[in-house]
Amino acid sequence: MPLQPRPITLSLRQTCLYHAYRPRLNSLVGVLPRHRQFSKTVYCPQTAKTAETAVPLRKQLKEEAKQRKKSAKAAGKGNHETNALLDKWELTVGIEVHAELNTAHKLFSTARTSANAEPNEHVARFDIALPGAQPAFQKATLIPALRAALAMNCDIQPRSSWDRKHYFYQDQPNGYQITQYYEPFARNGSLILTLEDGIDPNDIPEPKGSAENTSLTIGIKQIQMEQDTAKTALQPPSTYLLDFNRVSHPLIEIITLPHIHSPATAAATVRKIQSLLRSVDSCVAGMEMGGLRADVNVSVRQRGSTGDNNEYSGVTGLGTRTEIKNLSSFKAVEDAVTAERDRQIKLLEAGGVVEGETRGWTIGSTETTRLRSKEGEVDYRYMPDPDLPPVLISNELVEHLRKTLPELPDSTVLRSLNDFGLSVKDAKTLFSLDDGERLEYCAETIELIQAKPSAQNDGQDQTKVGKLVANWVLHEVGGLLASDGREWSDLTITTEELASLLANLMSKQITARVGKQILQQLYEEDSDERISVDARIDEGNLRLRPISREEYIELAQSIMDENPNMVSAVRDKGQKGKTMWFVGQMVRRAEEGTVEAEKAKEIIEELLFP
Repeated sequence: MPLQPRPITLSLRQTCLYHAYRPRLNSLVGVLPRHRQFSKTVYCPQTAKTAETAVPLRKQLKEEAKQRKKSAKAAGKGNHETNALLDKWELTVGIEVHAELNTAHKLFSTARTSANAEPNEHVARFDIALPGAQPAFQKATLIPALRAALAMNCDIQPRSSWDRKHYFYQDQPNGYQITQYYEPFARNGSLILTLEDGIDPNDIPEPKGSAENTSLTIGIKQIQMEQDTAKTALQPPSTYLLDFNRVSHPLIEIITLPHIHSPATAAATVRKIQSLLRSVDSCVAGMEMGGLRADVNVSVRQRGSTGDNNEYSGVTGLGTRTEIKNLSSFKAVEDAVTAERDRQIKLLEAGGVVEGETRGWTIGSTETTRLRSKEGEVDYRYMPDPDLPPVLISNELVEHLRKTLPELPDSTVLRSLNDFGLSVKDAKTLFSLDDGERLEYCAETIELIQAKPSAQNDGQDQTKVGKLVANWVLHEVGGLLASDGREWSDLTITTEELASLLANLMSKQITARVGKQILQQLYEEDSDERISVDARIDEGNLRLRPISREEYIELAQSIMDENPNMVSAVRDKGQKGKTMWFVGQMVRRAEEGTVEAEKAKEIIEELLFP
């Protein structure tokens, strides 16, 4: 039965006594508001909820693509002052990714982990620091952490240990966080990113863009396990509600080396990490659901200089770094790095000095904001946790997990290229949607089309089939789902139905317009009541009955004669995009199933440009 909380108001003196003596409590306690607002009252009721706004991944990808296009366009116009500064100053970024592990229980208690639970429903005594409560490491939480480390090519350490990271904040009942600062369970990993992952081409080592070198390797310094904190919800103007369900949820912290030198590559690195974690089932909730958060360390130095410090292992002479905390989207990572880079360059150009500090980022803003001075190892008073023994990992366990590791994203994309003729862009996009389910749907549809006798007789090119199927799965099927807000799991159109539809389209049995009409019908009808695609085509008399070339010309000429202004716009003003308007008119005017868009375009172009 979950513990029932009650509200408690604590003065500053009472708070100090509470943390000094830790009196026995039989219920969850209220905690202090932020350190500058001690006079306020804080409650922690069980009924407090926080609405999590999930941004659909498809929408997020579109927004990111739009932003990249906008940035590239702006760069193309040539902001000479900015470009000159970027030529003078070098950006360096290191990233710390915090990911919630996919586990049934918490890291140090048997309380369950659940994203959909009522606030404070799954809380153990240790989670809220009741006197005498001891941590008990749940061994099963190690398995997804090891899978993640293996996916990132890390060396698994036979022995790792736990440390206490001390700090006082309202979301940490113990007054310290248990982590693996000195002896993490994994070290020395790497990520390989390519241009298709969205990295900046300038980040690729020389020779840039050559066939031999089109990838970038990002080093992973270490991966450590640690416990998550409580979830804080502000109730304006000054009340904070705490949900302790998240306390001790197992996390891994992935720390990269400072091998990143552009905002785009920083965002691509986080995206790659999320993709890897999902592929091996280590983290099922990505950035869009709050299951993955990123902190970025940003510094600049003049190109060719030795910098002014050496804060990163393996890299000497970097500029003073600042840390931007809790970035919750790929776009936020890119925008925050860009803003902080520009702020530091501007400050240094004016003769100022960059201070080591922690900064924040708000979506939609153009500048980072100072939060506090940067804490160091001394501030956190790291010490070995006396209540937890070291973690010993056998080589047999590591090898078993290595052999049973699911297929990684790069391998899946490569297989899609070789087996199904998909393009790199389509394969990566399909893999990123719905945990790869769209890619599997696409692959099965392609196999069914290729197995049909008509495809074998027509000698259909594998690449052409793959491109067509990917286009329909992404745009036509995806568009139907997006039109009424449905999820991929709601789709009832089977791969057999889509394969039959596209096989008829490729063999010119139906037009693309008819194909889209049939797809719409399949989408709207109940699966138990649907007839087959071929029967639907025959009953509706929808098979293509092509007209002669002379009839094409006659139809096209009549439309051109009726619309001289449109003809003039194409011929005299060079508005060639309006050619497709004539094609659309031909398809609409002709009897259904008699005009092919490709043939109509060919005839129109012949008449417009004799």
